[in-house]
Amino acid sequence: QGEESLQVLAGKAEECFPLMEIGAGEAEASEQWDYVLVADHQTQLHLKQAQRQRDFLGHLERKGFHFKVVEDQKRVFFGIRADNRIFDLYRTLLVDPEHPDPRVQPTGSEPVPATTRIRIVSFVLNSKTAAGETFEDLVKDGVFEAKFPLHKGEKDLKRKWAQWRNMFCEQPIDEIRNYFGEKVALYFAWLGWYTYMLAPAALVGLIVFFSGFALFDASQISKEICEANDIVMCPVGDHGGGYQLLSETCTFAKLTHFFDNEGTVVFAIFMALWATVFLEIWKRYVWCPPQEEMALELINSPDYELQMYQHSYLRSTVILILSLFMICLMIGMAHVLVVYRVLAAALLSNFLQQVTTAVVVTGALVHYVIIVVMTKVNKCVALKLCDFEKPRTFSERESKFTVKFFTLQFFTHFSSLIYIAFILGRINGHPGKSTRLAGLWKLEECHLSGCMMDLFVQMAIIMGLKQTLSNCMEYLWPWLAHKWRSMPAMIHSCVALEPELREWQRNYFLNPVTTFSLFDEFMEMMIQYGFTTIFVAAFPLAPLLALFSNLVEIRLDAIKMVQLQRRLVPRKANDIGTWLQVLETIGVLAVIANGMIIAFTSEFIPRVVYKYRYGPCRQGTHSTVNCLTGYVNHSLSVFYIKDFQDPIKIEGWENVTECRYRDYRNSHDYNFSEQFWFLLAIRLAFLILFEHVALCIKLIAAWFVPDVPQSVKNKVLEEKYQTLRKKMW
Repeated sequence: QGEESLQVLAGKAEECFPLMEIGAGEAEASEQWDYVLVADHQTQLHLKQAQRQRDFLGHLERKGFHFKVVEDQKRVFFGIRADNRIFDLYRTLLVDPEHPDPRVQPTGSEPVPATTRIRIVSFVLNSKTAAGETFEDLVKDGVFEAKFPLHKGEKDLKRKWAQWRNMFCEQPIDEIRNYFGEKVALYFAWLGWYTYMLAPAALVGLIVFFSGFALFDASQISKEICEANDIVMCPVGDHGGGYQLLSETCTFAKLTHFFDNEGTVVFAIFMALWATVFLEIWKRYVWCPPQEEMALELINSPDYELQMYQHSYLRSTVILILSLFMICLMIGMAHVLVVYRVLAAALLSNFLQQVTTAVVVTGALVHYVIIVVMTKVNKCVALKLCDFEKPRTFSERESKFTVKFFTLQFFTHFSSLIYIAFILGRINGHPGKSTRLAGLWKLEECHLSGCMMDLFVQMAIIMGLKQTLSNCMEYLWPWLAHKWRSMPAMIHSCVALEPELREWQRNYFLNPVTTFSLFDEFMEMMIQYGFTTIFVAAFPLAPLLALFSNLVEIRLDAIKMVQLQRRLVPRKANDIGTWLQVLETIGVLAVIANGMIIAFTSEFIPRVVYKYRYGPCRQGTHSTVNCLTGYVNHSLSVFYIKDFQDPIKIEGWENVTECRYRDYRNSHDYNFSEQFWFLLAIRLAFLILFEHVALCIKLIAAWFVPDVPQSVKNKVLEEKYQTLRKKMW
């Protein structure tokens, strides 16, 4: 294995491209090459594939590109460089005729930014040839293997940014922008701002959580539950282990007080305000690059015909029906989880005492597996729907895909949580007359300490898995893949190679990137933002987990992009696009969901109603005892054992004549009591009041924080003023 030789592509594209060897000293500098195409060496032995390569390269040459061919033992590398005339035309087309600025006039002497060069070359490479083929078609047919821009000058980014030791350092956003383009820079700028804003939310969440800890032994309700040695709870299932003393749930009652206390309402309103301030301040962070998509089309083909806006009611109807079908499927997956929990409760009852806790934990694990599987399905479905809709441009296609994919992902991630928060335990009937699945299995009930415990456990497990396991896999998988791909280069590392070939090989062995590489990162953050805000009333530690996760996520993504992946094609953008509307939608849903959790899932409303209507302090009475004294007994309904269709005979419980269950029902006919309907009215009134107050706070915050900083407005005003003065003279 001797020294590899460099070969330069010579001759016309229509000819057979004779390859002439030259010395290494005559090779052009590697930084002059914008892109590299790679083909398997075997393609040179197949006449048809070799001809298609020549046709494609000839197509590029006619557009003003230069080439260089370098071979190693297994592959052929094609260096691509665009002529400067292309970039002069690009500058000319993007000069604003209404607001000319001499700083952007094409002088021909200014160097073209690397991001611009890569973006234009990538656009031309992805365009159709005269034969109607695209580069992707050639890859599918084995003519080429890959294409990628080269990593050049990334050492500064690696030193300042893409290292774990820089976890708490400020991100060099301008340098990221100059290397990866505006879209990637905006992602990291947004992620950095989001992480920064999570700090106060995490702090307040910790205060709310530990305020419950501070009152761990002072809670009147917890005391009553722990001392309730004479209250027998009804069996929670057909095989739920029989009767149980209420005092046996003492530990869970105290744990529930951590996140279901008076501070929960304050924290939910705070998070509504936090989400608004977070978005309003972020809106001020925008760039205004030129709209270049049409200019690139004209550069690629002067005969380009403008793509007009179109709308088809038939396509829209079909897409709506298919989208609703997929949403119903996601809801159906939540029902599958319900069936699992019911069957698991029946099976585990023979082996475990804490059946409900085991079912909640295993159900959360099953939910996580469903999320992983359905994410791949949702992406394929969203892509098919976008292709069917036939969007006009790539930007429009990306926007439509974002909306469809997020909608499907939202129902995949949150349908189970919605069931636990608002349906679980509310359609079960009552002891002696329970709702059954397929007429056989009794539906699952909430934990004896309340449905908030179920929701808290589900949130903790899903967020914990997503923030730990997902982050580990997100780093380990690309790292292992890169090591595996680099093994051939490590084996032949003793072979002397030219620096240019070695650099191209190094870039080739990095992990491939796709148009979804950055999209997937955004989607991951949107789902996390949903967990952090929508059900935060049930899990005040969500912002803290998100904060820790994002500190890792920023460096993890930086290391992936700089060290483990091929260079992303730079994309221009002035903001985060459709994701901003997604964030605003999540903010509104968060207000609604948290209001419903406090009203219908939490014990906050029943406690307040008891305190001022039924307890010792009712009607303004000043009592020396705690105002919640007797609340536990008041909130439990009575069921007589004789009313069971098949009375349960359990050793040790023969003398039990009645048991208690969590509901507001009459003891003589088991219909809903007057307290139930009064509570329902108060819950609905609170929900309306909470949402209106939260939305008013959001509107006031949005008005108080202007979208555009005054300094920016003044700068634009000054530029307009100076332009008008120049025109006068």
